[in-house]
Amino acid sequence: MTVSTGSARPPAHAAHGTGTLSPREQGVLWEMEEHFWTSGADNARTTTSTNAVMIFPYPPGILQGNQIWTHLRQRTGWRSVAMSERRVTRCGDVAILTYRVSAEKPDVEIFKALCASTYLSDDDRWLRISHQQTVVS
Repeated sequence: MTVSTGSARPPAHAAHGTGTLSPREQGVLWEMEEHFWTSGADNARTTTSTNAVMIFPYPPGILQGNQIWTHLRQRTGWRSVAMSERRVTRCGDVAILTYRVSAEKPDVEIFKALCASTYLSDDDRWLRISHQQTVVS
């Protein structure tokens, strides 16, 4: 029996490769993400895939498809949003935005969370396919 002493290499899967977005593409995605918070459910719906998945602090928890829009109609309209610790990761046609958010609106305590949104480039148009919020106290 022969034992290899060479170093093991991970398989050459596409997921191991990372890419970058141009500053313009990054600007487009960050603007879409900010509008997701501040421009209401109808705007968010136009930039989100039909069968997207979103995870919000409980309740409501995990929502998919049309469930998202019922929730967002009641919970959108943030007056201002500040995103810090921004990061962008790209793998092929998928881009993931991660950030810390502080959002405010009248008569509501400032909302602070760690967030991630995943976008898919489909026919040169970015669509949100997932979004998650983890509350930070």
